[in-house]
Amino acid sequence: MEITSELIDYLQQLGRIRLTEDEKQKTMKDLGSILGYIDKLNELDTEGVVPMSHAFPRTNVFREDEVTNGDMRDDILQNAPESKDGAFLVPKTVE
Repeated sequence: MEITSELIDYLQQLGRIRLTEDEKQKTMKDLGSILGYIDKLNELDTEGVVPMSHAFPRTNVFREDEVTNGDMRDDILQNAPESKDGAFLVPKTVE
């Protein structure tokens, strides 16, 4: 893919940025280098290489959702200044 001035203008519009002429030239050069490197990577023989998402093995860290502390409502409500019907009783804040 060739990096043209029109492409840089289009990218400016998409990114809602404004580049000076010097910045446009540098961006064209940098994007060209990046795409050139990607083309070089595409030349590699990857036949038989298993795709992976990480460089090291990852396992699922989720655990079963199990209740471990049980029903502690009464213990918790002992710390409340006031409670009613098993809930905290707070002052009215909205009229």
